[in-house]
Amino acid sequence: QAAISISGTTTSHARQRATREFISVMAAPYHGGPVHRPHPRRMSRTTVFTVDVQWGDCDPADIVFFPNFSRWMDAASLHFFRQCGVPRWRELEDTRGIVGTPLLEINTRFYKPATYGDRLEVHTSVERWDAKVFVQHHRVLRGDTLLCEGRETRAFVQRVDGRLKAIPVPEDIKALCR
Repeated sequence: QAAISISGTTTSHARQRATREFISVMAAPYHGGPVHRPHPRRMSRTTVFTVDVQWGDCDPADIVFFPNFSRWMDAASLHFFRQCGVPRWRELEDTRGIVGTPLLEINTRFYKPATYGDRLEVHTSVERWDAKVFVQHHRVLRGDTLLCEGRETRAFVQRVDGRLKAIPVPEDIKALCR
């Protein structure tokens, strides 16, 4: 079996071909950055949360300070559930003991900067529903230009003995979000 060397390692042609196929799917250009294609059976509806960038959102270089994107994605997560018809967290806590969906993991990739005066849209969907966690995908756009993408892993939680405990994703909430 023929092998080639990439960065000092030897790789078979089959592995190299699989790597090229993976890269072509994950790094296909879309408004200046890669696009992720979620599994079609697991897609949810997509909601749009609008942000008007304020002067105070920017750093001395006059670009949005990167933690603000996380803040906007967090707000877009709550907006997603409200737009899908999920009751407010306080109501869910009173009726079902569900405190909310705290963030367990976040990954953000930046492609282009934003600045004061920009109107941004955060497009949010659930990329994957697992037994106790789900992954939300956020795409931040200025017009048709993709500025950044983020993925958040979250869980529905209840208070048990004063601590937060992940519970299975409620089927009725999942159904509202599809």
